[in-house]
Amino acid sequence: MTEYVSTTPGLYPLPDWAKDDLSDLKGHQKHDLISGDEGEEITAAYDEAREEVIGVQEEAGLDRIVEGQLRWDDMLAHPLAVHDAVETRGIVRYYDNNNFYREPVVQDDLGFSGDVANELEATAELTDGDLQAVLPGPYSLSDLATDEYHGDEAEFLGAIADFLEGEVDAFPEIETLFLLEPSLVESAPEDGQDERASEAIDQVASATDADVVVQPYWGALEEKVYAHLLDADIDAVGFDFVANQDDNLYNIQEYGATDDVALGLADGQNTLVEDPEAIRDRTEWVEGQLGVTEFETVYLTTNTETFYLPYSKYQEKLAVLAEAADLAEVTAA
Repeated sequence: MTEYVSTTPGLYPLPDWAKDDLSDLKGHQKHDLISGDEGEEITAAYDEAREEVIGVQEEAGLDRIVEGQLRWDDMLAHPLAVHDAVETRGIVRYYDNNNFYREPVVQDDLGFSGDVANELEATAELTDGDLQAVLPGPYSLSDLATDEYHGDEAEFLGAIADFLEGEVDAFPEIETLFLLEPSLVESAPEDGQDERASEAIDQVASATDADVVVQPYWGALEEKVYAHLLDADIDAVGFDFVANQDDNLYNIQEYGATDDVALGLADGQNTLVEDPEAIRDRTEWVEGQLGVTEFETVYLTTNTETFYLPYSKYQEKLAVLAEAADLAEVTAA
C-alpha cells in the first residue's frame, strides 16, 4: 500500500521577528549577506529562528523535518556563496522572479565545506522527527555559478558533483535527501549535458543511504532530460503539478517513473492556501491518470521553496500538506 509523506523542499521564510532583528544586525548591503563567518549575535538569531521553524513543522505534523535554510541569503547558490574557494560578485536574478543572489565565482578547488552538515547537526539536536536534508542539485548549482578555475563545462559539473558528494557524506543520519533542480527545467541541458547531469545526480545520491528525491520545478522536464534522469540511481522524481500538469503527466505515462514520487501540489509562491481535501483529491486524480501504476511512497509537497510566502501563509501551507497526507492515507486504507 502506498505511503503518503508530507514534506517540503525547505528554504523557508524567516519569522517576522527574525527578519527585523537580522536586518538590524546584518545591515542591508550586498557584503552584509551571509558569508559563513557570521558573529555570535547573528548566529544566535538564526539558531532561535531554526528552533522556531522546526517547532512549526512538528506542530503541523509534517512527516519530514527540514532545517529551513534560513541562512541561505543566496538561495540555492548558498553552498558556494559561503565557500572559501568562491568569490561572490554582483547581484543576479534568481531565475524568473524578483529575488536576487550574489554571483558565486569558483576560483579554486572546491574542497570540503561542512556548512550544510553543521546546520543539519544543529537540527538533529532539536527534533526526534525524521530528518530531511535539502541541497541544490549539481546541475542547478553549476548553472547558478560561474567557473573561473576549471575552464571546461563538463569538468566544472563534475567538480560540483564531487563537492556535493563530500558534503552529503558528512551529513548526520537523515531519512530523505531532496536535491532541488529547477535549472533542469529553466535552463534545460542540451544533448550530452543531459546525460552528464544525470550522472552527476547519481554521484551525489550515491553518498547517502537515505531516500533521494530529485525535485525539478517551474514546469516539466523535456522528454529526453526526464528519460536520462530516470537512469540515475534515485528513489523519486518530483513533479510540479502547479506549474505544468499536462507535460508532467505525459512524461510519467510515456517513460514511466521511479517507485516513489514527489507531487508538488501546493503552490510555494502563491498566498492562496489550498484546502487539504483538494490536495488529497488532486493526489487521487494524478494516481488515477496513471492507470496501473502504484507508487511505494508519495511525497506531498509544495512545488517550490516557500521563502516567497508571508510567514503566516507558510505556516498554513505546512498544516495543509500534513492534513492532506493523513487524508490520503485514510482514503487508501
